[in-house]
Amino acid sequence: MHVYIIRRTLIALATLLAVSFLSFSLVNLTPADTAEVALRVNDVIPTPEAIQEMKIELGMDKPFLARYAIWLERCVHLDFGTSFTNADRTVAGELARSFPYTLKLASVALVILILISLPVGVASAVWKDSLFDKGVRFIIFAGTSVPNYWLAFLLIWLFSLTWKILPSSGTSSLAHYILPALSLNTLYIATYVRLIRNSMLENMKENYTLYARARGISEKKIIWLHVLKNSLQSSMTALGIGIVRILSGTVVIENIFAIPGIGRLCVASIFNRDYPTLQAYILIMGVFFVLTNFSIDILHSMVDPRLKTRAQHA
Repeated sequence: MHVYIIRRTLIALATLLAVSFLSFSLVNLTPADTAEVALRVNDVIPTPEAIQEMKIELGMDKPFLARYAIWLERCVHLDFGTSFTNADRTVAGELARSFPYTLKLASVALVILILISLPVGVASAVWKDSLFDKGVRFIIFAGTSVPNYWLAFLLIWLFSLTWKILPSSGTSSLAHYILPALSLNTLYIATYVRLIRNSMLENMKENYTLYARARGISEKKIIWLHVLKNSLQSSMTALGIGIVRILSGTVVIENIFAIPGIGRLCVASIFNRDYPTLQAYILIMGVFFVLTNFSIDILHSMVDPRLKTRAQHA
Protein backbone atom coordinates (compact mmCIF):
# COMPACT_ATOMS: atom_id res chain seq x y z
CA MET A 1 0.00 0.00 0.00
CA HIS A 2 2.79 2.41 0.95
CA VAL A 3 4.67 1.49 -2.22
CA TYR A 4 1.63 2.38 -4.32
CA ILE A 5 1.21 5.77 -2.60
CA ILE A 6 4.91 6.58 -3.02
CA ARG A 7 4.78 5.62 -6.68
CA ARG A 8 1.67 7.75 -7.31
CA THR A 9 3.24 10.66 -5.43
CA LEU A 10 6.37 10.57 -7.61
CA ILE A 11 4.25 10.39 -10.76
CA ALA A 12 2.15 13.34 -9.54
CA LEU A 13 5.25 15.43 -8.81
CA ALA A 14 6.72 14.68 -12.24
CA THR A 15 3.41 15.57 -13.88
CA LEU A 16 3.20 18.84 -11.93
CA LEU A 17 6.69 19.75 -13.13
CA ALA A 18 5.70 18.99 -16.73
CA VAL A 19 2.51 21.06 -16.38
CA SER A 20 4.46 24.03 -15.01
CA PHE A 21 6.98 23.85 -17.87
CA LEU A 22 4.18 23.62 -20.42
CA SER A 23 2.28 26.59 -18.98
CA PHE A 24 5.47 28.67 -18.95
CA SER A 25 6.43 27.65 -22.49
CA LEU A 26 3.01 28.26 -24.07
CA VAL A 27 3.13 31.95 -23.17
CA ASN A 28 6.85 32.56 -23.63
CA LEU A 29 6.98 30.93 -27.07
CA THR A 30 4.21 33.06 -28.58
CA PRO A 31 5.16 34.97 -31.76
CA ALA A 32 4.41 38.33 -30.13
CA ASP A 33 7.13 40.11 -28.16
CA THR A 34 6.04 39.94 -24.52
CA ALA A 35 7.86 43.15 -23.64
CA GLU A 36 6.18 45.02 -26.50
CA VAL A 37 2.78 43.65 -25.51
CA ALA A 38 3.30 44.78 -21.92
CA LEU A 39 4.09 48.30 -23.16
CA ARG A 40 1.16 48.50 -25.58
CA VAL A 41 -1.32 47.24 -22.99
CA ASN A 42 -0.30 50.12 -20.73
CA ASP A 43 -0.48 52.65 -23.62
CA VAL A 44 3.29 53.15 -23.75
CA ILE A 45 4.94 53.71 -27.13
CA PRO A 46 7.15 50.64 -27.75
CA THR A 47 10.41 52.34 -28.69
CA PRO A 48 13.53 50.13 -28.87
CA GLU A 49 14.81 51.66 -25.64
CA ALA A 50 11.50 51.10 -23.84
CA ILE A 51 11.32 47.51 -25.10
CA GLN A 52 14.84 46.82 -23.87
CA GLU A 53 14.06 48.27 -20.44
CA MET A 54 10.87 46.21 -20.21
CA LYS A 55 12.75 43.04 -21.15
CA ILE A 56 15.20 43.67 -18.32
CA GLU A 57 12.31 44.38 -15.93
CA LEU A 58 10.55 41.15 -16.94
CA GLY A 59 13.80 39.18 -16.77
CA MET A 60 13.68 38.35 -20.48
CA ASP A 61 17.37 39.16 -20.87
CA LYS A 62 18.13 35.83 -19.14
CA PRO A 63 18.19 32.37 -20.82
CA PHE A 64 14.91 30.49 -21.20
CA LEU A 65 15.58 27.81 -18.57
CA ALA A 66 16.86 30.40 -16.09
CA ARG A 67 13.65 32.39 -16.53
CA TYR A 68 11.63 29.21 -16.03
CA ALA A 69 13.48 28.37 -12.80
CA ILE A 70 12.93 31.89 -11.43
CA TRP A 71 9.25 31.84 -12.40
CA LEU A 72 8.71 28.38 -10.90
CA GLU A 73 10.33 29.41 -7.61
CA ARG A 74 8.03 32.43 -7.42
CA CYS A 75 4.98 30.30 -8.21
CA VAL A 76 5.84 27.95 -5.36
CA HIS A 77 5.56 31.02 -3.09
CA LEU A 78 2.27 32.00 -4.85
CA ASP A 79 3.93 34.96 -6.56
CA PHE A 80 2.64 34.94 -10.13
CA GLY A 81 3.83 38.42 -10.98
CA THR A 82 1.91 41.60 -11.80
CA SER A 83 -0.97 41.96 -14.21
CA PHE A 84 -0.11 43.66 -17.52
CA THR A 85 -3.44 45.48 -17.62
CA ASN A 86 -3.19 46.88 -14.11
CA ALA A 87 0.27 47.36 -12.62
CA ASP A 88 -1.26 48.03 -9.20
CA ARG A 89 -2.74 44.53 -8.97
CA THR A 90 -0.93 41.26 -8.55
CA VAL A 91 -2.00 38.15 -10.43
CA ALA A 92 -2.38 36.29 -7.13
CA GLY A 93 -4.72 39.00 -5.88
CA GLU A 94 -6.83 38.81 -9.05
CA LEU A 95 -7.07 35.03 -8.75
CA ALA A 96 -7.95 35.24 -5.05
CA ARG A 97 -10.71 37.72 -5.87
CA SER A 98 -12.16 35.60 -8.70
CA PHE A 99 -11.71 32.05 -7.42
CA PRO A 100 -14.46 32.05 -4.72
CA TYR A 101 -17.11 32.68 -7.40
CA THR A 102 -15.84 29.81 -9.53
CA LEU A 103 -15.55 27.52 -6.51
CA LYS A 104 -19.14 28.26 -5.51
CA LEU A 105 -20.38 27.60 -9.04
CA ALA A 106 -18.40 24.34 -9.27
CA SER A 107 -19.67 23.23 -5.83
CA VAL A 108 -23.31 23.81 -6.79
CA ALA A 109 -22.71 21.98 -10.08
CA LEU A 110 -21.09 19.03 -8.27
CA VAL A 111 -23.96 18.74 -5.78
CA ILE A 112 -26.50 18.80 -8.62
CA LEU A 113 -24.42 16.21 -10.49
CA ILE A 114 -24.46 13.78 -7.56
CA LEU A 115 -28.10 14.37 -6.59
CA ILE A 116 -29.32 13.70 -10.14
CA SER A 117 -26.92 11.13 -11.60
CA LEU A 118 -26.82 8.76 -8.62
CA PRO A 119 -30.56 8.04 -8.13
CA VAL A 120 -31.33 8.21 -11.86
CA GLY A 121 -28.48 5.84 -12.72
CA VAL A 122 -29.56 3.36 -10.03
CA ALA A 123 -33.23 3.51 -11.04
CA SER A 124 -32.35 3.07 -14.71
CA ALA A 125 -30.33 -0.04 -13.91
CA VAL A 126 -32.96 -1.54 -11.59
CA TRP A 127 -35.75 -0.93 -14.13
CA LYS A 128 -33.74 -1.96 -17.17
CA ASP A 129 -35.56 -1.70 -20.54
CA SER A 130 -38.58 -0.12 -18.86
CA LEU A 131 -40.22 3.06 -20.18
CA PHE A 132 -38.27 5.03 -17.56
CA ASP A 133 -34.97 3.48 -18.68
CA LYS A 134 -35.68 4.19 -22.35
CA GLY A 135 -36.56 7.79 -21.50
CA VAL A 136 -33.34 8.17 -19.50
CA ARG A 137 -31.27 6.78 -22.37
CA PHE A 138 -32.90 9.23 -24.78
CA ILE A 139 -32.17 12.13 -22.42
CA ILE A 140 -28.57 10.90 -22.06
CA PHE A 141 -28.18 10.91 -25.83
CA ALA A 142 -29.62 14.43 -26.04
CA GLY A 143 -27.55 15.64 -23.07
CA THR A 144 -24.27 14.54 -24.63
CA SER A 145 -25.20 16.22 -27.91
CA VAL A 146 -26.23 19.68 -26.68
CA PRO A 147 -23.44 22.27 -26.28
CA ASN A 148 -23.50 23.89 -22.84
CA TYR A 149 -23.46 27.44 -24.22
CA TRP A 150 -26.58 26.73 -26.33
CA LEU A 151 -28.29 25.16 -23.32
CA ALA A 152 -27.34 28.20 -21.23
CA PHE A 153 -29.19 30.55 -23.59
CA LEU A 154 -32.14 28.16 -23.72
CA LEU A 155 -32.37 28.04 -19.91
CA ILE A 156 -32.13 31.84 -19.70
CA TRP A 157 -34.96 32.20 -22.23
CA LEU A 158 -37.13 29.63 -20.45
CA PHE A 159 -36.55 30.23 -16.73
CA SER A 160 -35.57 33.92 -16.71
CA LEU A 161 -37.38 35.59 -19.60
CA THR A 162 -40.48 33.42 -20.02
CA TRP A 163 -41.27 32.04 -16.57
CA LYS A 164 -39.26 34.62 -14.59
CA ILE A 165 -38.37 32.00 -11.95
CA LEU A 166 -34.58 32.27 -11.77
CA PRO A 167 -32.18 35.20 -12.36
CA SER A 168 -30.06 35.22 -15.50
CA SER A 169 -27.01 37.00 -14.05
CA GLY A 170 -25.40 38.01 -10.78
CA THR A 171 -23.93 36.24 -7.76
CA SER A 172 -25.79 37.66 -4.75
CA SER A 173 -27.72 34.49 -3.86
CA LEU A 174 -27.70 30.74 -4.39
CA ALA A 175 -30.49 31.09 -6.98
CA HIS A 176 -28.08 32.95 -9.27
CA TYR A 177 -25.91 29.82 -9.54
CA ILE A 178 -28.65 27.30 -10.43
CA LEU A 179 -28.92 28.04 -14.15
CA PRO A 180 -25.13 28.28 -14.65
CA ALA A 181 -24.65 25.01 -12.76
CA LEU A 182 -27.29 23.23 -14.86
CA SER A 183 -25.75 24.58 -18.07
CA LEU A 184 -22.31 23.46 -16.95
CA ASN A 185 -23.50 20.05 -15.78
CA THR A 186 -25.63 18.62 -18.57
CA LEU A 187 -22.86 16.67 -20.30
CA TYR A 188 -21.46 15.32 -17.03
CA ILE A 189 -24.86 14.30 -15.64
CA ALA A 190 -25.54 12.32 -18.82
CA THR A 191 -22.07 10.74 -18.66
CA TYR A 192 -22.30 9.66 -15.01
CA VAL A 193 -25.84 8.36 -15.31
CA ARG A 194 -24.61 6.11 -18.13
CA LEU A 195 -21.51 5.06 -16.17
CA ILE A 196 -23.48 4.19 -13.03
CA ARG A 197 -26.19 2.38 -15.00
CA ASN A 198 -23.78 0.25 -17.05
CA SER A 199 -21.56 -0.54 -14.07
CA MET A 200 -24.53 -1.60 -11.96
CA LEU A 201 -25.86 -3.84 -14.73
CA GLU A 202 -22.47 -5.56 -14.91
CA ASN A 203 -22.26 -6.02 -11.13
CA MET A 204 -25.82 -7.36 -10.96
CA LYS A 205 -24.62 -10.29 -13.09
CA GLU A 206 -21.70 -11.13 -10.79
CA ASN A 207 -21.66 -14.24 -8.60
CA TYR A 208 -21.67 -12.29 -5.32
CA THR A 209 -25.09 -10.86 -6.24
CA LEU A 210 -26.43 -14.36 -6.87
CA TYR A 211 -25.00 -15.59 -3.54
CA ALA A 212 -26.54 -12.63 -1.70
CA ARG A 213 -29.96 -13.48 -3.12
CA ALA A 214 -29.47 -17.14 -2.20
CA ARG A 215 -28.75 -16.09 1.41
CA GLY A 216 -32.11 -14.37 1.53
CA ILE A 217 -30.83 -10.78 1.61
CA SER A 218 -33.47 -8.34 0.45
CA GLU A 219 -33.16 -6.91 -3.05
CA LYS A 220 -33.00 -3.37 -1.67
CA LYS A 221 -29.97 -4.19 0.50
CA ILE A 222 -28.28 -6.00 -2.38
CA ILE A 223 -28.69 -2.97 -4.63
CA TRP A 224 -27.68 -0.25 -2.17
CA LEU A 225 -25.10 -2.04 0.00
CA HIS A 226 -23.38 -4.35 -2.48
CA VAL A 227 -24.03 -3.54 -6.13
CA LEU A 228 -23.94 0.25 -5.79
CA LYS A 229 -20.76 0.23 -3.68
CA ASN A 230 -18.86 -1.83 -6.24
CA SER A 231 -20.32 0.16 -9.13
CA LEU A 232 -19.21 3.52 -7.73
CA GLN A 233 -15.58 2.41 -7.60
CA SER A 234 -15.38 2.35 -11.38
CA SER A 235 -16.82 5.88 -11.55
CA MET A 236 -14.46 7.48 -9.05
CA THR A 237 -11.69 8.16 -11.57
CA ALA A 238 -14.14 9.66 -14.04
CA LEU A 239 -15.59 11.82 -11.27
CA GLY A 240 -12.12 13.17 -10.45
CA ILE A 241 -11.62 14.18 -14.07
CA GLY A 242 -15.13 15.62 -14.14
CA ILE A 243 -14.43 17.94 -11.20
CA VAL A 244 -11.57 19.58 -13.07
CA ARG A 245 -13.60 19.71 -16.27
CA ILE A 246 -16.36 21.52 -14.39
CA LEU A 247 -13.83 24.09 -13.18
CA SER A 248 -12.33 24.55 -16.63
CA GLY A 249 -15.77 24.64 -18.26
CA THR A 250 -16.64 27.80 -16.37
CA VAL A 251 -14.73 29.83 -18.98
CA VAL A 252 -17.79 29.95 -21.25
CA ILE A 253 -20.57 29.77 -18.66
CA GLU A 254 -19.22 32.55 -16.43
CA ASN A 255 -19.14 34.93 -19.38
CA ILE A 256 -22.72 34.10 -20.37
CA PHE A 257 -24.09 34.57 -16.84
CA ALA A 258 -21.78 37.49 -15.91
CA ILE A 259 -20.10 35.66 -13.02
CA PRO A 260 -16.76 37.30 -12.11
CA GLY A 261 -14.86 34.03 -11.64
CA ILE A 262 -11.52 32.81 -12.94
CA GLY A 263 -13.11 31.62 -16.19
CA ARG A 264 -14.19 35.15 -17.02
CA LEU A 265 -10.79 36.41 -15.85
CA CYS A 266 -9.13 33.98 -18.29
CA VAL A 267 -11.16 35.28 -21.25
CA ALA A 268 -10.39 38.88 -20.29
CA SER A 269 -6.69 37.98 -20.06
CA ILE A 270 -6.75 36.48 -23.55
CA PHE A 271 -8.36 39.57 -25.09
CA ASN A 272 -6.09 41.95 -23.14
CA ARG A 273 -2.96 39.83 -23.71
CA ASP A 274 -2.39 39.71 -19.98
CA TYR A 275 0.19 36.94 -20.19
CA PRO A 276 1.07 36.61 -16.46
CA THR A 277 -2.60 36.07 -15.55
CA LEU A 278 -3.12 33.63 -18.41
CA GLN A 279 0.03 31.77 -17.41
CA ALA A 280 -1.14 31.45 -13.82
CA TYR A 281 -4.58 30.24 -14.94
CA ILE A 282 -3.09 27.46 -17.08
CA LEU A 283 -0.81 26.42 -14.21
CA ILE A 284 -3.59 26.38 -11.60
CA MET A 285 -5.93 24.33 -13.81
CA GLY A 286 -3.12 21.85 -14.43
CA VAL A 287 -2.32 21.60 -10.73
CA PHE A 288 -5.99 21.03 -9.88
CA PHE A 289 -6.19 18.29 -12.50
CA VAL A 290 -3.11 16.47 -11.20
CA LEU A 291 -3.98 16.80 -7.49
CA THR A 292 -7.60 15.74 -8.01
CA ASN A 293 -6.59 12.62 -9.90
CA PHE A 294 -3.91 11.87 -7.31
CA SER A 295 -6.52 12.11 -4.53
CA ILE A 296 -8.95 9.89 -6.44
CA ASP A 297 -6.21 7.28 -7.04
CA ILE A 298 -5.34 7.18 -3.34
CA LEU A 299 -8.99 6.97 -2.32
CA HIS A 300 -9.57 4.26 -4.91
CA SER A 301 -6.63 2.24 -3.57
CA MET A 302 -8.11 2.44 -0.06
CA VAL A 303 -11.50 1.03 -1.05
CA ASP A 304 -10.44 -1.41 -3.79
CA PRO A 305 -8.86 -4.58 -2.32
CA ARG A 306 -7.35 -5.50 -5.70
CA LEU A 307 -5.12 -2.38 -5.68
CA LYS A 308 -4.03 -3.16 -2.11
CA THR A 309 -2.97 -6.65 -3.20
CA ARG A 310 -1.09 -5.33 -6.22
CA ALA A 311 0.68 -2.77 -4.07
CA GLN A 312 1.77 -5.40 -1.58
CA HIS A 313 3.30 -7.57 -4.33
CA ALA A 314 4.86 -4.61 -6.15
